[in-house]
Amino acid sequence: MMRDSILFFQEVSKAYGSVRALEGVSLTLAPGEKVALLGPNGSGKTTLVHLSVGLLRPDTGRVELFGESPKSLRARRRLGVMLQSAAIPPTLRVREAVELFRSYYPDPLPLAETLHLAGLEGLEDRWYGRLSGGQQRRVQFALAICGNPELLVLDEPTVGLDPDYRRAFWKSLYEWAQGKTLFFTTHYLDEADRWAERVVVLHKGRVRADGPVKWVKSQLGGKVIRFRSHIGSKAFESLPGVLQASAVGDYVELATERPESVIPQILAVDPNLSDLEVREPALEEVFHELIREQA
Repeated sequence: MMRDSILFFQEVSKAYGSVRALEGVSLTLAPGEKVALLGPNGSGKTTLVHLSVGLLRPDTGRVELFGESPKSLRARRRLGVMLQSAAIPPTLRVREAVELFRSYYPDPLPLAETLHLAGLEGLEDRWYGRLSGGQQRRVQFALAICGNPELLVLDEPTVGLDPDYRRAFWKSLYEWAQGKTLFFTTHYLDEADRWAERVVVLHKGRVRADGPVKWVKSQLGGKVIRFRSHIGSKAFESLPGVLQASAVGDYVELATERPESVIPQILAVDPNLSDLEVREPALEEVFHELIREQA
């Protein structure tokens, strides 16, 4: 194991019968990192998460959590987990559930702070089973952070949350998580783009990209030219230097490696275009290109 690593995978493989979920995965999380695990459905993300927290054992390879087996009680007391589902008794009140989970940890967060961070103030005496789906996700988040863990593992944490609470969730999470290590999966690539420092892309059970968000974006190469035009995107797709043209609402977006030579051609086609900008590719664009290339 690498010295001071929080989570360590070495050549890990896992299969379910004839289906290879993970194949030769090596991965290390250092203290304080904020890492997003991305991949299409069936890529092996949930298997990797379950291996990380000791719910599964690898067929081959090694997994260590704080230098120990993920099943070690000592390691698990330093870990907080929020999976896609949770078996919480429906007649347990919110306050009771949080207090119960706090009792498992040596130095838990205060109850009031936990409820505040999870957005549960005013719901303390409600039965879990009578909460909405989004409110239940908030309770699951509270149970994941109430022990004040050093590593927080989140599997699709904002599924079922409305857009306003999604934003509030990430704000609260980062308010608490200064100096902590985060490892999360998400299908909302804008969340990974904004909140992760490092991205790991899984596809067909293998790591396809791993590095800082800016570096992963650079793998697509080039720039995106975005502008508003009354002329459709097809008028621009055959211009020299344009790799791809698409319509996004009222805008046209062009992928190119040579924006300086493409822009004059765009203006020749539509001198009346407006709101022109040149930007780096979004993480979502890079993600889909990586998956397409390796399909």
